[in-house]
Amino acid sequence: MPFLYYGFDLLPYVIVALIIAFTLHEFAHAYVAYKFGDPTAKNQGRLTLNPISHLDPFGTILIFLAGFGWARPVPVNRFFFQKPRLAGVLVSVAGPLSNLVIAFIGFLFLNIMASGVAEMMPVEMARIVDKFLNILVSLNIILFLFNLLPFPPLDGYRIIEDLAPRHIRAKLTQYENYGILIFFIIVLTPLDQYLIDPVLYHGREATVLFFHLILQPFFS
Repeated sequence: MPFLYYGFDLLPYVIVALIIAFTLHEFAHAYVAYKFGDPTAKNQGRLTLNPISHLDPFGTILIFLAGFGWARPVPVNRFFFQKPRLAGVLVSVAGPLSNLVIAFIGFLFLNIMASGVAEMMPVEMARIVDKFLNILVSLNIILFLFNLLPFPPLDGYRIIEDLAPRHIRAKLTQYENYGILIFFIIVLTPLDQYLIDPVLYHGREATVLFFHLILQPFFS
């Protein structure tokens, strides 16, 4: 098994795609929270497109080793929300949704390139753009799917937490630390090959098919 998930020749593309993906993901959380009345992220300097404010060292390294990872979670104080459950769900959804939008835009540009634009570009430039767009699409789809997994501290867990009835939410909070431990055990052991990788693989195939169906009338 190779030490790095991506080859050394792909690292420059991955780094740029990663900065875009993580920055917009966390900015989306902070922006939606601020719009619903929570200034916590803004006050801590997280309502920004500066990637340094959002990158998490361990989550970033994991991208290069395992192909998935995370950024620094944006602080959210639900006590500022007039409708905490609705606002909480929308804040949690905003991050993964931003990755899905980035992936779709990248996929759109891949189709534009394939429609003949690439032939009008210098060969080397077309190769670089195509490689970057493929990585941008793939990485953002993975981050979209990965962050929707129902494990704390991922967004998928926060969505379930906000949607759950109050008595179930109390139980979830009670056992959250155990959930985080289980999550890290899965991520850092071969268990991820059986519990996470299949979800990401089939989810990515389904997402690409969905993109194809949307764009097919325009590029058929």
